[in-house]
Amino acid sequence: MKSTSRVLRVITAALVLVIIAAGFVARINIGTLSSFGIQDIALLCPLGALGSMLAAKLMIPRAVVSLVVFIILVIIFARAFCAWICPVSLVKRIRNIFKRKRDDTDEEQALQGGEAPEVAIKAESCSSTCSGGCATCAAKRGSALDARHFVLVGALVSTLIFGFPVFCVVCPIGLTFATIMLLVNLFAFGDVTWSIIVVPVVLILEVAVFRKWCHKICPLSAFMSLIAKLNRTFVPTIDNEKCLETSKGATCGICGQVCDEGINLRHQELSEAAMSECTKCRNCVESCPQHAISMPVLPKRRAKKTAKQQTAEA
Repeated sequence: MKSTSRVLRVITAALVLVIIAAGFVARINIGTLSSFGIQDIALLCPLGALGSMLAAKLMIPRAVVSLVVFIILVIIFARAFCAWICPVSLVKRIRNIFKRKRDDTDEEQALQGGEAPEVAIKAESCSSTCSGGCATCAAKRGSALDARHFVLVGALVSTLIFGFPVFCVVCPIGLTFATIMLLVNLFAFGDVTWSIIVVPVVLILEVAVFRKWCHKICPLSAFMSLIAKLNRTFVPTIDNEKCLETSKGATCGICGQVCDEGINLRHQELSEAAMSECTKCRNCVESCPQHAISMPVLPKRRAKKTAKQQTAEA
């Protein structure tokens, strides 16, 4: 099933790279995603902002402002940066173009009312044994501290110890823009250094070898997931009157199958990740055969039941 949002995500992330690369070529100081802006109006990457203050051991106004702006944006859009802007996700999507296309058998089964057997078995097993909530059935990424959060703590502690943002040296986002800058300097100005080999090699190793970078290592992802627990806007919401499972009693699993983060919107007890990991990619919205999923700006208020309705139900 074609996804308009998937194409738009690639275009958006690529456009950001093109604009920044154009800035390098034109010698316009707009910076990168690690430190961007124009003249006195500039923001830092949140990890860079924290690292700068820890390294200097003092409060830096621009870093504080950057953190506040970042927190507000994450509260509103959660981890949308990961799906729509992050160059690492773009590189991975480009890499996946050369892979064989995923088999759509499970999706076709779901459209015909038959969910993949293993998913159905898990759902039945969970519903029959779970008595303490979702956490007893599966350890969800984002619902508690995971490997990414320990990397985040390690990055901050190492910055405090060594006096400079250590993680920034190996951050794939920074390395992506460093690679672009080195290529621009190479072809435009003939600037040749060992960095032109070392930086791309490190980036390729991180993206190609550590394929679970975003889910297992990225401290920025961990930082955003902590703040995104406060997110209440643009949350994928199912209309039970349209959903195949609730309106017709059929089985479906498409929303869970298409989510890159492993969130099963219909059966959250089977999710690999908590809702705070949602990147607002809209895969679930566009893949739902009944168009039962939407992303409202604010959650709809449920109408309070009248006393007569409560009595009738009782």
